[in-house]
Amino acid sequence: MTDRPLNEGILYTDFYQLTMAQVYFEMGLHERSARFEHFFRSYPDYGAHKAGFCVVAGMGPLLEWMQQVRFGERELAQLRKMKEADGEPMFGEPFLAWLAEQGDFSGLTIEAIPEGRVVHPNVPLTVVTGPLAMAQIFETALLNFLNFATLIATKAARVRESAGHATVMEFGLRRAQGWAGNSATRASLIGGADFSSNTGESILLGIDPKGTHAHALIQAAIATGMSELDAFRQYAARYPDNTLLLVDTINTLQSGVPNAITVFQELREQEREPVGIRLDSGDLAYLSMEAAHMLDEAGFPDVSIVLSNNLDELVIWQIESQIRQEGSRNGVDAEKVLRRLVFGVGTNLVTSAGDPSLGGVYKLVALQDETGVWQPAIKVSETPRKVPTPGVKSLYRVYDQRGIATADLLAVQGETFDGTALTLHHPFDDRRRTLDRASVTLEPLLTTVFAEGKAAHPPASLSELRQRRRADIARLDPGVRRLLNPHIYHVSLSEALDALKAEVVQEVMAASR
Repeated sequence: MTDRPLNEGILYTDFYQLTMAQVYFEMGLHERSARFEHFFRSYPDYGAHKAGFCVVAGMGPLLEWMQQVRFGERELAQLRKMKEADGEPMFGEPFLAWLAEQGDFSGLTIEAIPEGRVVHPNVPLTVVTGPLAMAQIFETALLNFLNFATLIATKAARVRESAGHATVMEFGLRRAQGWAGNSATRASLIGGADFSSNTGESILLGIDPKGTHAHALIQAAIATGMSELDAFRQYAARYPDNTLLLVDTINTLQSGVPNAITVFQELREQEREPVGIRLDSGDLAYLSMEAAHMLDEAGFPDVSIVLSNNLDELVIWQIESQIRQEGSRNGVDAEKVLRRLVFGVGTNLVTSAGDPSLGGVYKLVALQDETGVWQPAIKVSETPRKVPTPGVKSLYRVYDQRGIATADLLAVQGETFDGTALTLHHPFDDRRRTLDRASVTLEPLLTTVFAEGKAAHPPASLSELRQRRRADIARLDPGVRRLLNPHIYHVSLSEALDALKAEVVQEVMAASR
């Protein structure tokens, strides 16, 4: 078991989770089986544009963490020190003894939509079942691990949609939020990035880290009486099979690219082939076309042109559009230029620029009574969209006759759909639509990922996680995949679940009068 620092162990939780757990204990509810659901209410909204789907990520690290942490003597000693205003212990000894007996999260069962898959609002990404008090304490860590990773994987998927088949490199570690940079790298690679500059995380995920050099290499050379060309030669001498040169330190077209071509020619004389150049400032579309022309003229039509400098999905789309438009006017083979581009995406990816957090929540939806029967639980809000759907549920993805995902369907657990029609109810109002049952197929989405104190399956490889994403996105309607003004993807309730929700809301409202 990993000896994690105190602030990374089982006390990696909000304080109110612990105080609530003690109240459950004193109410005699602490060991009642509870069912919590984790979901988000809306897609990331970046201001000028909005996502039409998300990619779920973060479960692998969460499962690893929860198998390594426990309430040991160190943690219990810290809780024992805490006092109320009158000097009495904040946590009573019977409750602390119960925490010591529980020890860890092994009593929980977790079902989830598998990591890497496409997900939508108001659908349970994760379902946690187990003793009420321990499931409550687990909330903060779950939301922390899954919300951020899903946010970044979604941004990466949008970058991938914009970049098409071009290689995408993530290199945002320097500007990421502390150690969350590792989570951001992993999520980026799941969501669509091909490589990362993050050395350690890349190695852990089984891929080679990628990168070139910074402006400092040329600056250092010049400061010691050398030249940009000398710096390029030194780099190429050390990395003759991985020569990728940053060409905008002095003047991209008058100095950087010509000097890079000189070094490339020298490499070719040594029977080596260069990798490419990187552009990090200026009009990247214009400079790409000019640099491509110069490289073609010099006999290097296949070297890559790596673009960086605050890229995101819209900037990439604008660069590609500009190259196509200007190329058609100036006789440039725009598609040939585009085929050699590589996009280096950093800050805007790992910080999800425009929308820096996913509003994922963790809500109690059912609690067993004294006889073991599940009773639905609900929070009734004045805002209809904030009223979660109660009860023990199943989740399906509905595919139409084309094999395209047309809706996610929440249903009462055990509900069957044997009729000729499938009625889908809007989760927050009276709208509904009816599908021909014979023309659609239903895929169950939730699977058990943690039970009996351990992960239910071996960790998925990065390749498997990426394949899940690719397969799901391929089955989305093109309108849902759009970067701007995407179509709304339907999330619906079955007839039985719609009726149950209405009944529970009425009961709660009546009881409050």
